[in-house]
Amino acid sequence: MSLGQQLAPHLPFLRRYGRALTGSQKHGDKYVRATLEAIVAAPEEFPADVDPRLGLYRMFQGIWNSTNYDEQPGDGTEATDGGDPEAVARARLSRMTPLSRQALLLTAMEGFTPEDAAYLIDVDASEVDALVAEALAEIEKQTRARVLIIEDEPLIAMDIEAIVRDLGHDVTGVAVTRDEAVGLAMEDRPGLVLADIQLADDSSGIDAVKDILAKFEVPVIFITAFPERLLTGERPEPTFLITKPFQRSTVKAAISQALFFNQATVPE
Repeated sequence: MSLGQQLAPHLPFLRRYGRALTGSQKHGDKYVRATLEAIVAAPEEFPADVDPRLGLYRMFQGIWNSTNYDEQPGDGTEATDGGDPEAVARARLSRMTPLSRQALLLTAMEGFTPEDAAYLIDVDASEVDALVAEALAEIEKQTRARVLIIEDEPLIAMDIEAIVRDLGHDVTGVAVTRDEAVGLAMEDRPGLVLADIQLADDSSGIDAVKDILAKFEVPVIFITAFPERLLTGERPEPTFLITKPFQRSTVKAAISQALFFNQATVPE
């Protein structure tokens, strides 16, 4: 089996990680493309002594560490004034240790062991737990949000609601159909939406979110059992995505990261 064939199944999940790390589909996918270009240009530099998935993420981390939000003239990311959203996000990012954020996402969202995460971010394995604890402590300082849950499976909805409340956020409502979701959003405007893809009346959570976003901007986390369908990199796709079945730590990491970027403010 060729290296490309070995890496293909892992690309959707690398896109998920890249988007969560940057808070943007555009920038996350850009890092993934750069990673693949580096592998094609120098396949002999791909780590041959580890699992292909681990090697792929290691190559990504190398690209991330070599650029890490440096502004590149002409790429459309440079700030034009103090109100530029990306300049605001970068200012907020500077408040949180990059390694702690990476350690949390790699373990809680991507499912790597602490030992594998240590290899990926190039630290001693004994440091990973401390980095994750640092990230979780930063999460505790986040502004609380009002969350709309769009989920038609009662047990899953209850679990998500419990996680959201445990994090200190309020739940504005739980919708099971597209129309109900839009109605609840209009009645009580949320600061975050958690949306399943397939809803009770065969309507789409994606369509519900599109209807809501047509009225006002709000960060969205999609929940799906088929993440590969929304992580192709070929069209406008979610920045934040949780895979079913999920761990509580995964939901916590996704919520905190989505709010982290949405609530970014320039420090005085």
